[in-house]
Amino acid sequence: MNAKLLFSAVLFGLSLQIAACGRSDISFSADVQPILEVACLECHNDTGEGIAASGFSVVDYAAVMRGTTLGPAVIAGSSMSSTLYRVVAGKTDPEIRMPPHHDESLAEGRGLSLGAEQIEIIGTWIDQGAKDN
Repeated sequence: MNAKLLFSAVLFGLSLQIAACGRSDISFSADVQPILEVACLECHNDTGEGIAASGFSVVDYAAVMRGTTLGPAVIAGSSMSSTLYRVVAGKTDPEIRMPPHHDESLAEGRGLSLGAEQIEIIGTWIDQGAKDN
């Protein structure tokens, strides 16, 4: 009887861990695109200074997946290999962190960091395969 109780407790604990680790699917259109529109679109649109500097546009899913002049910005399935995630999460040189954090940007009302939740949404979306959903 103790073995059954122990097995049940272990199984219950394992199911709680699995539930905690599992995240619902992140939607590009409902979750990621609104973040990009607020934080990035002003510069990274089809005519903005961000696209002029890097070739990166966030106008839609296709543009995000097209990447930059230097290569892809998103590596589906790997946020840590994705430039988009790394620059918004502060995992790059501070000079290329996005949104920019220099005095000129702050004076123009730009340059405020994304919140931890917003960064996690972008990272999770990439880790889940960066789907167009």
